[in-house]
Amino acid sequence: MARREKNVAITDPRTQRADVSVNQWMARQADKELLRFITCGSVDDGKSTLIGRLLWEAHQVPDDQLAALKQDSKRHGTRGDQIDFALLVDGLAAEREQGITIDVAYRYFSTPKRSFIVADTPGHAQYTRNMVTGASTSDVALLLVDARLGLLSQTRRHAHLVSLMGIRHVVLAINKMDLVDFDSAVFHDIERSFRAVAQTLGFASITAIALSAVHGDNLTLHSARMPWYRGPTLLDYLETVALPQSTAADALGGTTGVVFPVQSVTRAPDGARGLNGTLAAGTLAVGDALRVTASGQIAQLARICTMDGDLGDCNAGRAVTLVLDRDIDVSRGDVLSGADTPLQMTDQFEATLIWMHEDAGLIGRSYEIKLVSQWAAASITNIKHRINIDTLAHESCRQLALNDIAVCTLALSKPVVFDSFEASKALGGFIVVDRFTHATVAAGMVRHNLRRAQNVHRQALSITRSDREHLNGHAGLVIWFTGLSGSGKSTIANALEKALHAQGKRTYILDGDNVRQDLNRDLGFTDADRVENIRRVAEVAKLMMDAGLIVLTAFISPFRAEREMARRLIGGENFVEVFVDTPLALCEQRDPKGLYKKARSGQIPNMTGINSLYEPPLPAEAHVNLTVGNVEDSVATLLKECFGKL
Repeated sequence: MARREKNVAITDPRTQRADVSVNQWMARQADKELLRFITCGSVDDGKSTLIGRLLWEAHQVPDDQLAALKQDSKRHGTRGDQIDFALLVDGLAAEREQGITIDVAYRYFSTPKRSFIVADTPGHAQYTRNMVTGASTSDVALLLVDARLGLLSQTRRHAHLVSLMGIRHVVLAINKMDLVDFDSAVFHDIERSFRAVAQTLGFASITAIALSAVHGDNLTLHSARMPWYRGPTLLDYLETVALPQSTAADALGGTTGVVFPVQSVTRAPDGARGLNGTLAAGTLAVGDALRVTASGQIAQLARICTMDGDLGDCNAGRAVTLVLDRDIDVSRGDVLSGADTPLQMTDQFEATLIWMHEDAGLIGRSYEIKLVSQWAAASITNIKHRINIDTLAHESCRQLALNDIAVCTLALSKPVVFDSFEASKALGGFIVVDRFTHATVAAGMVRHNLRRAQNVHRQALSITRSDREHLNGHAGLVIWFTGLSGSGKSTIANALEKALHAQGKRTYILDGDNVRQDLNRDLGFTDADRVENIRRVAEVAKLMMDAGLIVLTAFISPFRAEREMARRLIGGENFVEVFVDTPLALCEQRDPKGLYKKARSGQIPNMTGINSLYEPPLPAEAHVNLTVGNVEDSVATLLKECFGKL
C-alpha cells in the first residue's frame, strides 16, 4: 500500500513522540466530526494489534516512527520484515514486556471524513476499572473476540459494562479469522451467540465484522480471503456510524439543564469571589440567573473568566471561573443550576455498582463517594442482587467481590445533588473510595432515588441532650473497648462501670454476647455480619449517649474501618477507644468460653485471631494490658484517661 510521505501522527502524549500537542491537534480537527471509541474484550484478543495496524493502514504512522517500530519488532522476536503493530500502541513499557496492557492507552488520529479518539483498554479481569474508565467517555465500543475461543466470561462482562456506561453502538470485531481458516461458519456462530447474549443489553446497533488485524483483513479494505463477508470494513464503519445527537460534553448532562460543579473558590485581587469548575451540562451566558442547589440562593452571572480573557457565554465541557453579581454562600462541592431548572437532592438511592477491588464490599461498612465535585460518607445498606455475567441471572449475595456487578442501595451522610445515570452521566455517575487507603474500590451509576429519602424527616424534640446531661449531672460519653476474645474487655468494662456508678454516674454496658442474644441474634460471624453488628451497636450507643448516659461497649470489633465509623457517627469528642492489649497466646490460654479450642479443631471457621483478622488500633486513646497490671490498676488508668471527657 502506498504511503504518503508527510503525515502527522498523533500518539499518546506521554510517549513524547507526538509531532504536535493534543490541543494543537484538536484545534486542527475542530471542523471535523469527532468519534470516541473504546477497544475492549478478553486478554490476547488482539486489541493493541488492531489499533496499531489501523493507524498504519490509515497512513497515520510517519516514516521515522515506522523505522523505529520495525527495529523494536525485531528485538521482540518478530520474524523477517513483519511488524508487531501492538508495539505502536503499547510501546516498550515494562508491562508490554509481560505481553499485556494494564492501563488505558489513548490514541488520536483522523481521516478526511472524521477525527477519532480511541481508548485501548486492558483485557485482564483485574484491570476492569481501566475498561470502565475508557468506556465512560466513548460513543462506540469495539468488542474483540478471538475467533478460536468465541465468547468468554470477560467478553460478556465487557458487553454488560459497555451497556451500563450508556454506549449504544457496538462493533463485534471477530478477530484472528486467519487462525480458523477464514471459516464463515465460525464467524456466524459467534455473531448469533453474541446477539443472544445482548438481547437484554439495550444496544441500538450491533455490527459484526470479520477481521485478521495482524494481516489487515477488513480493516480498511475488504479481504479477498473472506469473499463471503459483505459488511463494512472497520474504517468504513467508524467513518459512517451515526454520532450522538449532542456533543459528548452535552451528553454528560442529558436533559438536566445547567450543571456547574464548583471545584474550588478563589478570591481575585479586586475582592471578587471566583467559582472554578467545568460546566458539565447546558450553556451559560452573562446575565443568567443561577441557583445554589443546597441552599436555594440565587444570583446573576456577572462574568465568565478564562485564562484567555472573559467570555460572553460558554458551552458544556469548558473550564471557567464564574463571578456572581453578589456574594452568596457558595463553597467547594456545591452544584449550580439555572434558577428555573433546580436539581434534585437525596441521601439514599439505588445504584448499579461495579466492584473494582480485591477487598470485599461489605454491607454497612463506611466508604466515601464522589459525585461530580461532591464528597460524602456512604454505606451499602442492601445488595439487592448480583448479575451473573455468563447467564445474566440475578443472584443473591451478602458481599461484593472483585469485578462483581450488582444492584445495591446506598445511604449517604448528607444529601447530594443527583440524577439517574440514564438522564445525566454527570450527575448519575460516581466512584466509591476506601476511607483508609483512599483507593477507588467501585464505580457506580445511580438508577433512581429511594422514596423513603423524601418520606422520612427528622423530628424536632423539645428535650435536648444538654437538658438530659444537666439532669444527670455529667456529660454523655461512649467508652469503646476493643480486643481479642478473652482479652478482658467485659471484665474491665464491668469494673469501670462499678467505679462510675459509685461516683453517681448514669451508665450502661453494651456487651457483645448480650447484644447478640437479642438485637443482633440474626447475625453470624462472617466479615459482613461483623460489620453490621458494629454498625448497629454504634447506632444504639449514639442514642444512649444522647440520653446523657455513659455507655461502655465491650466488643471485639476487629476492623479499624468499623471502629472509625463508630467514632465518626458518635463524634470524636464523645468517643474514647480503649485497646485491651492482651497477647493471643494468653487469650487462648484463658479461653473462658472454649472458643479457641473449637477454632483450633475447625469447629469455628471465623474466629478472630485464628482464622479471621484483628486490626489493632493505631493508636487508641487508652491502652490497658492485664499482663502487666491488675483490673484495679486498669480502672484507675481509665478514670484518669476519660476524666477530661467526663
